[in-house]
Amino acid sequence: MKRSVVRRIPAVVAALLVSTTAGAALTAGSASAAGAATGYASANGGTTGGQGGATVRATTGTQIHQALCGRAGTSTPITIEVQGTINHGNTSKVSGSCDTAAGVIELKKISNVTIIGVGSGAVFDQIGIHIRESRNIIIRNVTIQNVKKSGSPTSNGGDAIGMERDVRNVWVDHVNLIASGGESAGYDGLFDMKDNTQYVTLSYSTLRNSGRGGLVGSSESDRSNSFITYHHNLYQNIDSRTPLLRGGTAHMYNNNYVSLNESGINSRAGAKAKVENNYFKNSRDALGTFYTDEAGYWQVSGNTFDNVTWSTPDDETNPAGPNPQSTTSVTVPYSYRLDQTSCVPTIVARTAGANTGLKESDGSC
Repeated sequence: MKRSVVRRIPAVVAALLVSTTAGAALTAGSASAAGAATGYASANGGTTGGQGGATVRATTGTQIHQALCGRAGTSTPITIEVQGTINHGNTSKVSGSCDTAAGVIELKKISNVTIIGVGSGAVFDQIGIHIRESRNIIIRNVTIQNVKKSGSPTSNGGDAIGMERDVRNVWVDHVNLIASGGESAGYDGLFDMKDNTQYVTLSYSTLRNSGRGGLVGSSESDRSNSFITYHHNLYQNIDSRTPLLRGGTAHMYNNNYVSLNESGINSRAGAKAKVENNYFKNSRDALGTFYTDEAGYWQVSGNTFDNVTWSTPDDETNPAGPNPQSTTSVTVPYSYRLDQTSCVPTIVARTAGANTGLKESDGSC
């Protein structure tokens, strides 16, 4: 590490600085070289996270907070390499140039941060990541599991990753988001956005075993959230909300949806969903407007519905199938390549999730 870099950052961060080692399974250097923000996270000025700043290593939640709060300012770029298990026992509140809390990884009123798993991996066990009033955040190559809103211990309102209040430009990539049941078991959403959150991409990730995959908008009146991209993700054994979209615009392409038990993409309250080349299998009501009489809309093309069953329409159920047709048109401001739909399950299986070497699709089955 160059001495000039160490002089520019506070001592609490300097104490955490580590060298990139050739033996690590994944280093920050290789991570930054492997791809860039895609989808809506690439718009609105782009999402670069901690690019150009110092790199630190953290093995506890407290060290993550120390790195965030020890920066020269709340917008000083930083990349935090995380290795090992982060849990309630090693995550405490830290004071400084940011606002943190015990029992949750708090990214509040900050910007220009990358959190990335390295080495043998990073697991946030029963600890969620909360992003509030922040921008330009990247989270990659981590597992977040069993975050509860009731029972013990609790964290982040039961959300694996939750964003709220004036959040802009977040890229979440190659992560595993896992629950062990639904609301009755103490869990909430895996990937939630509300109260004016915009320009977000979730890519090459797995979302499993949850009652709720995620929402965009906390209520029918919360329509300030928009411009979300979901691509090359696996949703498996999810009851509903893949996602629930209230207002705003979202783009879903090349995702693999398996065992959506009650409903899937729920576009409602005036929302518009562009749904392209996704593979739905062994699921119910994969797309439509559900549990409300406030309609949403969709543009569909190239999707495969393999053993998908559809409900009969009624006052609060408007499934897109059994022969989904477009009800709106959506234009996105970025370029992207569509993989062949029949290849999506194979491509997602070899690329999505943490500890895959940040592999991305090369277009082949």
